[in-house]
Amino acid sequence: MDTSLKNKKLLGINSLGRIGKLMLWNQIHLRHFDGIVLNFGREVGKKLDDLIQIIENDSNYGNIHKFLHGTVGRRAEIKILDADIPLIEIDGMPIKVLRKARNPKDINWLNEGVKIVVDCTGKFLDPTLTSADGDACIRGHLESGALKVVASAPFKIKSGAPTPEDSTTMIYGINHLDYDPKKHHIISAASCTTTGLAHMIKPLLENEATAQMTTASMSTIHAATNTQSILDNVPKSGASDLRKSRSLFNNIILSTTGATKALALVLPEVKNIGFMADSVRIPTGTVSLITLDVTFHTELNDKGEPIVTRELINDIYKKAAEGPQKDLLVYSERQNVSVDMIGSLASATIEAHNTETRTGMVEVPAKQLAAAGLPADKPVEIPVTHAKIFGWYDNEMGSYVYSLSKLVNYIDDQF
Repeated sequence: MDTSLKNKKLLGINSLGRIGKLMLWNQIHLRHFDGIVLNFGREVGKKLDDLIQIIENDSNYGNIHKFLHGTVGRRAEIKILDADIPLIEIDGMPIKVLRKARNPKDINWLNEGVKIVVDCTGKFLDPTLTSADGDACIRGHLESGALKVVASAPFKIKSGAPTPEDSTTMIYGINHLDYDPKKHHIISAASCTTTGLAHMIKPLLENEATAQMTTASMSTIHAATNTQSILDNVPKSGASDLRKSRSLFNNIILSTTGATKALALVLPEVKNIGFMADSVRIPTGTVSLITLDVTFHTELNDKGEPIVTRELINDIYKKAAEGPQKDLLVYSERQNVSVDMIGSLASATIEAHNTETRTGMVEVPAKQLAAAGLPADKPVEIPVTHAKIFGWYDNEMGSYVYSLSKLVNYIDDQF
């Protein structure tokens, strides 16, 4: 450990990709940790200043100076404290950069004095693997001395084995209070889409009138990511989705999402709901939009009107945004477009202007009722309400990295 970082509370960040860099920015701003150890695992450019330039600037969010200080012209103070280590400082926050190890087991977090690591590679997502299995894995961070590791993506267990008991999926504001420091050592922070969706579903599940969901579907109109091709290329051998190799510049591309699978891990109640999800990739840099379609069992009031209405749903979200999900869920009656949401810290922003409901009567045949053991000599009509709800989320900095940072800081507070 460098002597300047000795006895300091340090955060380890593995990788300087989209999430890694923005996590670094956010933690410099939050000041929860005394310093950061950033593992990049290789050299960048020709000199240390090249790495600093990558940290300093971002095509989606401008530069770190405006992010930290919010004013044009005021600059964060960036110093090179030791070019050989290397050790730099941004606005008084010391940042040590590691450039040798790519495999988590070789990073030696113990020697660096790091207890908690955020793995932002998007590659090490199977908590069932150990280094003894032969490949680099997320558990390698624990093997190299870290006590906790948080993955900035959902787990992917290729073998189909159950999730190990020491591993769990958590979203801040949804189920983070279930964290057990004696039990949980590998934590997945799910995905940006699951984070936004969870904060949209939670208020509905907690209200008696909307808790009885029969089916739900979600589409995320999603900004481009680095998993897509800049220009058309030839798919890899065995590729099942040829659209992933098409140009993100020129196309709207249908894709898939595992958001509903991860959603059931943080909100188990949704396991009983018929839930479908898909993703539509569009050529924008950041900010995505969830379109949520939900069908509710509902009731009629004394006037024969449905209880579940547009007004009720918007009121549910407004109260949640003012109460238990304050700052994580935002209720907006403005008419927003995507750029308005760049940098928004909300996990989801409800576009209340576009909430819609329709109620119809579904006829259940007498034969079907009898098969269920219910007495009936004629069909029964049941009121069903369909709702369409929209929620914005900044899938990089605002929604996801802010939520991820809150989760990491909470876990650190439990040491």
